[in-house]
Amino acid sequence: MSGAEEAGGGGPAAGPAGSVPAGAGAGVGVGAGPGAAAGPAAALGEAAGPGIPDEAGLAGARQLQEAAGDPDAPPKKRLRAAEAAEAAAAAAAAGSGKLEERLYSVLCCTVCLDLPKASVYQCTNGHLMCAGCFIHLLADARLKEEQATCPNCRCEISKSLCCRNLAVEKAVSELPSECGFCLRQFPRSLLERHQKEECQDRVTQCKYKRIGCPWHGPFHELTVHEAACAHPTKTGNELMEILDEMDQSHRREMQLYNSVFSLLSFEKIGYTEVQFRPYRTDDFITRLYYETPRFTVLNQTWVLKARVNDSERNPNLSCKRTLSFQLLLKSKVTAPLECSFLLLKGPYDDVKISPVIYHFVFTNESNETDYVPLPIVDSVECNKLLAAKNINLRLFLFQIQK
Repeated sequence: MSGAEEAGGGGPAAGPAGSVPAGAGAGVGVGAGPGAAAGPAAALGEAAGPGIPDEAGLAGARQLQEAAGDPDAPPKKRLRAAEAAEAAAAAAAAGSGKLEERLYSVLCCTVCLDLPKASVYQCTNGHLMCAGCFIHLLADARLKEEQATCPNCRCEISKSLCCRNLAVEKAVSELPSECGFCLRQFPRSLLERHQKEECQDRVTQCKYKRIGCPWHGPFHELTVHEAACAHPTKTGNELMEILDEMDQSHRREMQLYNSVFSLLSFEKIGYTEVQFRPYRTDDFITRLYYETPRFTVLNQTWVLKARVNDSERNPNLSCKRTLSFQLLLKSKVTAPLECSFLLLKGPYDDVKISPVIYHFVFTNESNETDYVPLPIVDSVECNKLLAAKNINLRLFLFQIQK
């Protein structure tokens, strides 16, 4: 059954094939469900005739034209919006596009103009944003000390004001998408599984890659390659060289875990939940920084500070974003205090942080560390932290006694 038949419900009221223009079926079917599409949509289609464009198609074209004419939009976005608007307007005027092509302009993200791949959020006026763009808008607003707004209607957006649109998420998951390997069409909900497990043209590696085989190729050629692969016949000396390289890599990975296990055997260990709150500097051009309230660990008073992109002047203009932090000792000590410390994600956050152990000797004269990187996996994870009202992490402190 085709996408148009599914949108029309396949009922007898739809009439013979071709009697309902694709625009009328798309415009009524998405909002009212299959039953409504089979009745009113068919009647409207017969009354309007095949030459009159439908309102849903024209609405999508107008939305893309507005994005193309926005002077504040990036040049690439304006160009992409203009091309998409021309295609949508042509399809709407002709009344003869495929249903999925016509839905593309209706269900696409208003920021990146692409179909969402995961969660879909909407503002209070119903404009759609994919999860990545939504988080990016919130992070940009935090960096510029502004209220985040919808790029279409300029209404305020936040995690509390916006909600997910499950109907759009399900609709997008059923739209066809092309496999990048075999070029066949699959529903988006099944495409990932097909590309990872089923596609005969997917790129795979030789099973002897662990002993040095560099072969990459389509899955249907894997059996032939492995039968002719020369790596299983390598000599013992050649295999020992490869195993030595693998052991070195494994030792580097295990070094961190061995260090953590060693620190856990110390007598004085402390940890606490810390909450970074956003502040602004007093400079003429203010800069965003984060600071925690004072907290007590190991009978000492501490403060954590963090900054974005090492206090870059305009971090909101950069696609690459990082956070760095420093630990400050606020209480007086009678002797040097040697500590190891690390930051991990809080118990209720989903941000990905790779643990790194830092070491410092605190004295009354040297009571703050240098700014060290917060080991976030990538800029997407950094945006998740910046989009939140506060940043909640967990600090571990280990006092080293000689």
